[in-house]
Amino acid sequence: MRLAEYTDYTLRVLMYCAARPERLVTISELAEQHDLSRNHLTKIVTDLGRQGLLETTRGRGGGLRLGRDPARIRIGDVVRASETDFRLVECFDPDSNRCTLSPSCRLKGLFDTALRAYFRELDGKTLADIIAPAAARSAPRGASRSVTLRRRAASS
Repeated sequence: MRLAEYTDYTLRVLMYCAARPERLVTISELAEQHDLSRNHLTKIVTDLGRQGLLETTRGRGGGLRLGRDPARIRIGDVVRASETDFRLVECFDPDSNRCTLSPSCRLKGLFDTALRAYFRELDGKTLADIIAPAAARSAPRGASRSVTLRRRAASS
């Protein structure tokens, strides 16, 4: 199973905003940070705004921020709202199922169990669970390695 790029980018937008609760984030900033199209991000931000997950402010000085506490945004709900199809195999859709093995096949049950377990895991985590702590976000790249090396040198 593979998530659509739309879902991947949706999660990135939410994580980026959750990691910066003190300020508004712009679509241009998101586009630059993630090397994505502004148009694609605009669609995602509009959709997240309609869902109440983002608050958006238009115009000069505008931007976006989370519309809810990150601890109340379940990852499973975000994935369900972003993905369009969870039919892992043909027989998940009785209207289009043409498989001749369906009457005796146990594969559908196995995949159904796996899909439920997948969402059980995603529903057990919130946006707050998957964002980095503030100290880790603000440290320059490589800073933690140099601190560790200095500590080792000091203790020798």
